[in-house]
Amino acid sequence: MKTTVTPVDQAELDALNDSAEDVSDGADEQQERAFGPRVKLTVEVDQETFENAIEAAFRKIAKEVRVPGFRKGKAPRPVLESHIGTEYARAQALEDAIPGYYADAVRVEAVDVIAAPDLTLTSGQDDGLVCFEAIVETRPTIALHGYADLEVEIPRPTPSDEEVQEQIDVQLRQSAELVDVERPAISGDQVSIDIAGTVDGEALPGLTADDYLYSIGSGGIVEEVDNQLEGASPGDELNFSAEHPVQDDVSIDFEIKVNAVKEEVLPELNDQWVDENTEHESVEELRTETIQRMKMMRTFQANAAMRENTATALAALVEEPVPDSMINGEMSEQLQQLAMRLQGQGMNLETWMQMTGQDPESFTEELREAAERSAKVDLALRSIVEKETISVDDSDVDEELERMAEQFQTSTQDLRDQIEDQGDGLGPIQAEISKRKALEWLVSEVKLIDENGDPVEREDLELPDLTDSDSDEVVDSATVDDEEEDDTEKDEEQ
Repeated sequence: MKTTVTPVDQAELDALNDSAEDVSDGADEQQERAFGPRVKLTVEVDQETFENAIEAAFRKIAKEVRVPGFRKGKAPRPVLESHIGTEYARAQALEDAIPGYYADAVRVEAVDVIAAPDLTLTSGQDDGLVCFEAIVETRPTIALHGYADLEVEIPRPTPSDEEVQEQIDVQLRQSAELVDVERPAISGDQVSIDIAGTVDGEALPGLTADDYLYSIGSGGIVEEVDNQLEGASPGDELNFSAEHPVQDDVSIDFEIKVNAVKEEVLPELNDQWVDENTEHESVEELRTETIQRMKMMRTFQANAAMRENTATALAALVEEPVPDSMINGEMSEQLQQLAMRLQGQGMNLETWMQMTGQDPESFTEELREAAERSAKVDLALRSIVEKETISVDDSDVDEELERMAEQFQTSTQDLRDQIEDQGDGLGPIQAEISKRKALEWLVSEVKLIDENGDPVEREDLELPDLTDSDSDEVVDSATVDDEEEDDTEKDEEQ
């Protein structure tokens, strides 16, 4: 099989673009499409190679037709030729074999295809040499500038004294006392209330209670409830309406009587309280452990943000339009990954969208924005690979294949053979490794700043050197804190 690769000239590109723009979905305006560079693959298939395809076609046909005197699938080729001729088998061979020939040509010529090809059979439909052309869209290369001066914002890994005290106050609140006060309520106070919520005069389940203890500022009901209770005093009676948090164009009427305003009084932080209520013996020990735990959590968060925010900043440097084929491919992949995650949770996409209150239009728009960002990161990293001459050696490929083989529960050699013989070859794997190396290099080079614009030293991003026991204790504490934050977020969403 012989393959020739030639760029598609501008006239042919314009014709293809005009053809694509003629396809209308009935909208008044057509969004201008972006294409990657295209090349033409001219493929000639030698007679011996195509003869194997014809033989395979006859074997396939033999399983579908009945020939008197032969069991189904057992009629030899000469008998089939005498019954149905050779034209049908040749057509079947062309239909079955050309996609494989095209895939082989792409793999051998290392063409970086990003969309389905436009295939045209130019000779060999009835007899003679089989030849076809494939016009394919390829991944563009971009001119990337400014990545050497990137500034990336990350959370500061070292907690402030105020933040450490806030964490300690969380533990103090477990022993806090509620004391009645004769003053207007402020955010953070708890109020004892009689509450009745109705819609068109009918009581709503869960919104009618006496002596209900409510924390102002928690957002546990609706925002208007917190706004009305802040500044209220014992004995006040409040009547107001608020929008329903879920149903559109529905208003809830509230009647609330404030019975009491209670202030949260924290116990004194001293060694005795620490010894009796925590696993530590002194305030100093509690504070040291809190700082250590917070630094570890924040260091994990800062390192994750460093990679994510570097990729986001890198995507912003891409000025060239991204081909629609790349964006659509990214959208399809991200949608498939989401569907698989939801399936593992016993949900489908439609149920998830209903639960999260997303409409298809906004979901598709967000998905497209994320896909375009991913495509831009892909192009930018490939540009850095070229500019910084980032290389991938055999050991890198071997390591990646070992990881993939373990994931797919097969041997490394079998996986390598399958990729080289039937897949797209090792080129895509080498490209992914090189992009990963490029991102790692860029992350190590960018300037890091915190939320206030102050520089962050990379030494501060190193995890604390902990013993195994200390590390387990800190991780357990971090897990508990994460679960508390998750619970709070779920409550707020509800």
